[in-house]
Amino acid sequence: MKTPASQLLNNKGRKTHSVSPETMVYDAIKLMNEAKVGALLVMENNKLVGIISERDYARRVILEDRASHDTPVKDIMTPDVITVTPDQSVEDCMKLMSAHHIRHLPVAENGEVSGVISTMDVVTSIISEKESVIDQLEHYISG
Repeated sequence: MKTPASQLLNNKGRKTHSVSPETMVYDAIKLMNEAKVGALLVMENNKLVGIISERDYARRVILEDRASHDTPVKDIMTPDVITVTPDQSVEDCMKLMSAHHIRHLPVAENGEVSGVISTMDVVTSIISEKESVIDQLEHYISG
């Protein structure tokens, strides 16, 4: 089975959370907490210009002793966002996430983001696929 990223989004939902590059980091972190997400898209004029994660906050605010109320998201975001298309497989997503050490992967096509998948989403999907294959094999073997 080669589950596409779009199917993952269909299963989990396509709701995304975003901020502008000018948003103060404190407000972005507050939104992450309220939305119970680990990353936010950074959007400008409906265009994806970056992503900010809890990891960015820890490394570029806390460890650099910056003030979250006075630091704009654009100063700490990851600007070169790795994305996947809706038709890319979950396995491809996992390989990209592993290779680039990222936990959140926007799904985009023609410059438009349709959702974000996390490492947990990918792992859950792969485990579910493997369990399904095992069940089918057990059923086949037992007749």
